[in-house]
Amino acid sequence: MPVDDVPIRDESIRLGQFLKLANLIDTGAEAKIVIADGLVAVNGDVELRRGRQLVVGDRVEVDGRSARVVSQ
Repeated sequence: MPVDDVPIRDESIRLGQFLKLANLIDTGAEAKIVIADGLVAVNGDVELRRGRQLVVGDRVEVDGRSARVVSQ
């Protein structure tokens, strides 16, 4: 599966924000739903916390698409 590198400005970013930044979802409401439904994996593990802090190197997967957190 190809992985898109998505740069962030700060040292970390919340999962819900990253999903939007990486264009893995369209809205914050959609982020809440896909996370609550167990459809999001961080580093291969299902993540149910929208506020999970992601750092450089973390990999997020949703619906067969994948994005990695990189520094800007």
